[in-house]
Amino acid sequence: MNVTNFRLPGINLLYSVVMLLILEACDSQPVRVPVSQIGERGKFHQVRHGDTLYSIAWRYGQDYHDIAKLNGISKPYTIYVGQRVWLSRQQSGSQSTGKSRAVSKARTSKRNQGLVYKSKPKAAPTKTFVASQFDWQWPVRGKIIKPFSLTGKVNKGIDIKSKSGTAVHASAPGKVVYAGGNLRGYGKLVIIKHDEHFLSAYGNNQKLRVAENDQVSRGQVISEVGMTAADVEMLHFEIRRDGKPEDPGKHLPK
Repeated sequence: MNVTNFRLPGINLLYSVVMLLILEACDSQPVRVPVSQIGERGKFHQVRHGDTLYSIAWRYGQDYHDIAKLNGISKPYTIYVGQRVWLSRQQSGSQSTGKSRAVSKARTSKRNQGLVYKSKPKAAPTKTFVASQFDWQWPVRGKIIKPFSLTGKVNKGIDIKSKSGTAVHASAPGKVVYAGGNLRGYGKLVIIKHDEHFLSAYGNNQKLRVAENDQVSRGQVISEVGMTAADVEMLHFEIRRDGKPEDPGKHLPK
């Protein structure tokens, strides 16, 4: 019997399976780390090249003041690539404190059963819109093809139809705190800080005409309108007060 040509039953099949697993392991792609992560102490953002404190706050819909305070970052809010910027922090002993509060609340509720309150509960105060001090102007002129909405099909700003290459103007004076393309869904984006409360953003540009830390005046050209992946020529425009989106239509002239 020739030993070198001998094959045990099933060896060929086993060999094929092992080789297939090795090839799959070699071809597998590395796992991408999410932008925001959950740690033992809370939720944080890992700073990437091009990020600013303002763009991070914009991404997560938070007020940059709150993030700066939470991380002990003072003006001019300098951050570094690889830095963990906390978005929320868990306090030590929060679980035990939460349990004790729940028990206390249950006991109080049990003691209050059967009691009749003569006074009516106070109604929640109605929030009224307060206009800003700025004389806002339209960044471009055109038809609004997607209005502001925080329900249903959410749009935190307005989409204004305009031809590619059209000059985009600053709606109010301020300082450019972000100019780049790191925020998913915004394309090339400019964010302007107008005061300690108001920020405006201009997205879906084909070209930026300003850089971070530039001081801009009302009406100054800051970018050029671009085209979306769906071949729609338009500008996306937002206004936020203390990190919360507001309808630009309530600020812009009619």
